[in-house]
Amino acid sequence: MTAKSPFSITGRICLAVTGLALLSACMGGGAAQSTMPPAGGAAGVTGSNAGVYYSWIQPEIQAAWDQGYLGQGAQITIIDDFTSGDKTFGRLTDERQRLRHGEWVDLQTALMAPDATRVTQDFTATQSVQLGAGMLNVLNLSYGMFAPSGLSDAQIDWTARESSVIDHAENGAAVVVKSAGNHAIAMGGVNSSGEVDYLDRALIGADTAIFVGALVGHGTEANPVSLASFSNFAGSDPVVQNQYLAVGLRSDLTSLNGTSFAAPIVSGYAAVLGSKFTTATPRQITSQLLQSARTDTILNYDPALHGRGEASIARALAPASIR
Repeated sequence: MTAKSPFSITGRICLAVTGLALLSACMGGGAAQSTMPPAGGAAGVTGSNAGVYYSWIQPEIQAAWDQGYLGQGAQITIIDDFTSGDKTFGRLTDERQRLRHGEWVDLQTALMAPDATRVTQDFTATQSVQLGAGMLNVLNLSYGMFAPSGLSDAQIDWTARESSVIDHAENGAAVVVKSAGNHAIAMGGVNSSGEVDYLDRALIGADTAIFVGALVGHGTEANPVSLASFSNFAGSDPVVQNQYLAVGLRSDLTSLNGTSFAAPIVSGYAAVLGSKFTTATPRQITSQLLQSARTDTILNYDPALHGRGEASIARALAPASIR
């Protein structure tokens, strides 16, 4: 059985359901995993772009960079499509480019946290996700795993990759940042095709998992913003509400739309936050990102829609220490 991911651009996910539901990502082919040093490793990123502000970025990040918080000491692992022939045009820097979905996500994280180490793992590589030793680990999941509604946990045979991601989130070993999805439904709900993102469901309540939805722009007190019409929302479950953040997307500037491009912003924030609080655990970083979110920048804020609110790197960095 083949299903489409709700995430824009590429993001097609194949689900082979044979007896027990075997879920597997099936995008592209080729290289399994690669590691890039800070800056310079993503398409279109050179040393001169490190810590450079572009108009699609939430302005708060500039102050963090100015204080020297650039993601150093963190590793961001991006699981995505890096090998398929599916490419799309967009603009995150001064240059208009045509890149794969994973390349866009990687470029975003590089621009948000230019001194973080980035590791990419292609959808074709289903081995366990390995964490960096002695570093703050952040996992970016700009994809979903879909199958028909009604499957029990016992019917889902996760690959080693997804099993490790879930374990890392449940055990607090890494900050796991996942796109909320683009079906305009509550997290963990059934979409119009009768399918469920079972990766969402597996991460609900996990210690260090964050779901990220999309706002129509960067909110301010004077000009609060709404949730994007396509974005999945937190829903009525207070557990989900407590692990849901939203960030502004400027697709009018980037030509990139969907919550696929919301998650990398929070992944970058996590790395930047770790640059200041160098001994903080993934649990502490996750908690700080969630509890520092703003609600005054969101029009008609409702936890059932917006969860904790709009992520704020300025508020997250404000204290001298975190617990």
